[in-house]
Amino acid sequence: MMQRIMRFYLDGFRGMVLGRTLWLVILLKLLVMFAVLKPFFFTNVLKTNYETDAERADYIINTLTRPPAGD
Repeated sequence: MMQRIMRFYLDGFRGMVLGRTLWLVILLKLLVMFAVLKPFFFTNVLKTNYETDAERADYIINTLTRPPAGD
């Protein structure tokens, strides 16, 4: 049963023409997002601004439970 399922998917991937190109585009986009954009635009602010886990937790709790500025 498992061998038939594996053969089904392998044959399907071998027969793809447009699908291979689309998978390549998807993988390139993921590479760009995680390898290039993440380190530059999404730095670990909590790690750099607070020393301990307790300080980080206090900051998050205070930020999430603070009432909105308009009230």
